[in-house]
Amino acid sequence: MVLPRKELPDVGEFVVATVKEIFDYGAYVTLDEYGDLKAYLPWSEASSKWIKDLHEVIYEGEKIVVKVIRVDRRKGEVDVSLKRVSEGDKRRKMMWWKRFLRGAKIIENVAKQMGWDIQEAYRDVVWRLEDQYGEPLTALEEAVSKGGDVLVKAGVPEKWVKPLLEEASKHIKPKKVSIRRTILLRSLERDGVSRIKKVLEELEKEISSLGLKSRVYTAGSPRYIVEVEAKDYKTAESVLDKALEKSLKIAGELGVEARVESARS
Repeated sequence: MVLPRKELPDVGEFVVATVKEIFDYGAYVTLDEYGDLKAYLPWSEASSKWIKDLHEVIYEGEKIVVKVIRVDRRKGEVDVSLKRVSEGDKRRKMMWWKRFLRGAKIIENVAKQMGWDIQEAYRDVVWRLEDQYGEPLTALEEAVSKGGDVLVKAGVPEKWVKPLLEEASKHIKPKKVSIRRTILLRSLERDGVSRIKKVLEELEKEISSLGLKSRVYTAGSPRYIVEVEAKDYKTAESVLDKALEKSLKIAGELGVEARVESARS
């Protein structure tokens, strides 16, 4: 179970809940982010449309997103609304929650493997990454791609960095980015098609020699698109620019008019 950062939610907050009991007058749900804290969903807040039965909009065991409309901090009571949650609110919250759970699970695994306290894991890692990146999974994805400095800069203690990278690498594939360039190639020579083909072949060969995969295709002669994929934009742009520079020289040697028309990602 996820450790809550605070005992009670704030009014206006969107939270993930599990429907527990449904009655004629309303329903009780538990708030997943707050240690399964019980909250009340009044009948009038279940739907903006007229309904005969709450079972028309919710069922027991269902995961829903609700909006907090009342908090009694003295009694620890919380009321929530379902009808005040738009489809966009629901989608964003559920996406965030799934990513939060996935990231937190990786960190919990490290704590268990190393024999470290779960509360320490949340205090020193989960919540610090949440503060810096919105949720911990984004930070772990960045760390797998760019290295442990991502975690250190977020305030994660040094002892966590190496085991976190090792564990995260088992569950997260490094992100790939792709960029494209449009190159114009023209030749008035009798064997112009062969010359243009030679330029494009050399372009692909140069990109491959620099360690990246590429794809070259026509956008309608004389325009050709070259696309490369890398772990980050800086690498992709550097390799593609070098390859294009060499290809322009080759084109000149072959008597092919060549020009890079655009740069877009």
